[in-house]
Parts: sequence; C-alpha cells; structure tokens
Amino acid sequence: MVDSTARPVLGLAFLLLSSAVNAAERQPAAPPPAPIAQLTMDWPALADKVVQHLALVPGEKVLSLCAGDRFQRDFVPYLRYAVMKAGGVDLGCLEVLAEPVPQAFDVQIIQRGIPPAREALRAMLRDVDAGVMLSGAAPKHPAYAALQDLLRQGNSARRTVHFHWEGGGQPSAVAIAGQPLPPQHVIDAVYQRAVLREDCAAIGAAQRRVEAALRRGEVRVSTPLGTDLRFRVGDRPMNLQDGDASAARARTAKVLVDREVELPCGVLRVAPLEDSVNGVIAYPVTQWDGRPVEGLKLHFEKGRVARIEAASGREAVEAALRSGGPGSEAFREFGLGFNPELAVSERNAWIPYYGYGSGVVRLALGDNTELGGNVTSGRPRWWDLFADTTVSVGDTVLVRGGKLTGP
Repeated sequence: MVDSTARPVLGLAFLLLSSAVNAAERQPAAPPPAPIAQLTMDWPALADKVVQHLALVPGEKVLSLCAGDRFQRDFVPYLRYAVMKAGGVDLGCLEVLAEPVPQAFDVQIIQRGIPPAREALRAMLRDVDAGVMLSGAAPKHPAYAALQDLLRQGNSARRTVHFHWEGGGQPSAVAIAGQPLPPQHVIDAVYQRAVLREDCAAIGAAQRRVEAALRRGEVRVSTPLGTDLRFRVGDRPMNLQDGDASAARARTAKVLVDREVELPCGVLRVAPLEDSVNGVIAYPVTQWDGRPVEGLKLHFEKGRVARIEAASGREAVEAALRSGGPGSEAFREFGLGFNPELAVSERNAWIPYYGYGSGVVRLALGDNTELGGNVTSGRPRWWDLFADTTVSVGDTVLVRGGKLTGP
C-alpha cells in the first residue's frame, strides 16, 4: 500500500511546478506525474528474482494468488512475463476474497463457503507445480488452504513462494515499543533492497552452522526485560528459509513450511521438544485480545503456560488464550533471523519482515504441526518478536544483545 500522505503532496508539487513553467512558455500542460509506486518499485527486477528462486523447469505450471491490490495491478504482469521467459506455463492470478469485506456481508455465510470451496479447489489446482502467494492471500482463504493441502501430499516437487510483504495473514512490519512504524514507502524500500541484494546462499550457510549448534544441548534465550527461557530441539526438523524454492529442494521437504519459501529470505524456525520448554517470556507493552497489556510475563512448565503475570491487562491475555482454543497456551516455535538487509536499525528502529532480520528472535504459541511439532490445536500466535535477546547453547553464544555472534 503506497503511503497515502506522501503521494498527494508529491503530486501537487509536480503540478504546481509544471503549471509555472507552462505559463511562462505558453505550452500545453504537462501530463500528471507517475504514481510514486512506479517511481520507487522495480517490479521487473523483483519478478525476475521470484522466478529465479523458483528455478523453474520448462513446462512447470505457475499460479499466483492475489487480493486485488497494487501487487495484482503492478507486479503480476511482470511476474507472468518472467514465468513465460523462464519456460514456465503461466496460469495467471487467482483472486482471493480481500479484506475488509463489505459490512453488509454475513461472516457466517463466508465461513460456510470455505470447506466446499477448499475441496473443489484442491481438485482444480492439483496440477499446479508452483504458487506465488502475494499480499493479502492467507491460509484462511480456500485457495491458499487448498494449495497447502496439496503441499502436504507425499514426496512432491510442488512448492510456493511467499512474496507478501504487506501481510500474509499478519502485518509484516512490527513496531518497537515507543517507536512508530515508518511510512509504507520506507518499508517498501527496505524489502525491495533485501530481495534484490540479499545473499541467500551465505545466509543458508550461517543457518546450517547455527542449526548444528542448537542441536548440541539446552538452548537459553534471555532479554534485559526478564525473558529466561530454556528448551531443547533434539532431532526436530529445522526450517531454513534460505531462498531455495526449487523443485529439487521441495522433494527433500520434511515439513509443510519447507515447501513455503519466503522472499526475502532469512529465518531459521524450529518447534522445540514440548516437554523441554521451561522458563519465562517477558513482553514489552503489547496487545492481546485487542487490548493493551503491560508488564506481561508468561511462565512455562513443560511447554505450557503455567502462570500469567501482568501489571495490567491480564484478563486480555486470558481471553486471547481462551479464544484460540486448547493448545493456544502451548509454546509453538523458536525463530532466529539472519538477513543483514532486514536487521533492526539503531535509529528509528522497527522490526522488518516478520523478524527475518539478523539477530531478531521469534517466540510463539499455538499449533506447530507445520513445523513438525506435536501441538495440534490452538490458534498460532507467531508475531512476538524480540530485538534484544541473547541466545546461547552451553558456553556458545549465538546472539548477544540482538546481534548475531556465531558460531
């Protein structure tokens, strides 16, 4: 979404300048300026990058999921052309029901329509080899869910690229307490630079070194605010988001998210052994059940929330956990970001792209089956991101104060 405040002012400035020049030269008025999205976004280069990461085999069929936004309008034509250039079969763009829906819509009618649509779409999409999930498409949409059903089937080369930096069910950019988010055009610039400049091979190599370290013993995650959480990963699958969206990589997938490749790249994700998770997560001012919560500490015993401590808003936390259903109080995953292009800036700080930036930690609750865990219910809460953690395994420090240190 283009910054709505900057765009009219910029357009007015151009028009005033054009009017002054044209009045002096007595020439016809100049055409209006190009929209700011066209001035700042390199859609052709981004489209080529997505297709390069897919490593298409000639004849592979590619479908995009869209939500009627600027990505569908401005990006998809270049993406479809890039697919054709690479020898792929372009299946176009399937539009999901974008939100917010009109107020007159009955949400229960929409919910009733999801299961039959999902079933029908599974049959329709069974020959799709690769999907590109764009902004606004989320697992709650039947087409997205149908593709996930197909991704779960056997030793398939089917895969999807997630290219949804304005949200894939949740906002991608997260504010740090006391700091406002930048305008959308600044977020766009950071994400575009990450996609076009990132070294996913080097990121993948660093992820594999950390994976080996995490498997050596008990992991400890701590923060100045009071987080002190410990767990073991054992032989659990680790999802390494290193940008490899090839068919060959998809055939080696162990869990669902191995076939859902994010661009920009950069996070390592794992569901720890549930009974090994003990300790406390301390949150800054946060929001649960749509209400502010201060001084929140969740105390875990054997992977479950055993006690809730909060200076204010405890009832909001309890309500949120209840609304998510059984399993919402279970620890879901540990994630660690590696992408230097998405690192948290020291000035005007904010957390880019779901915490994929170097040194950012994700701690989450709820269902973790897509990661190979045993929590089979509970609405996932995976947007709790921390930029000041220290992560260690024994004497090996992997992150210190939000900065990657090794191994």
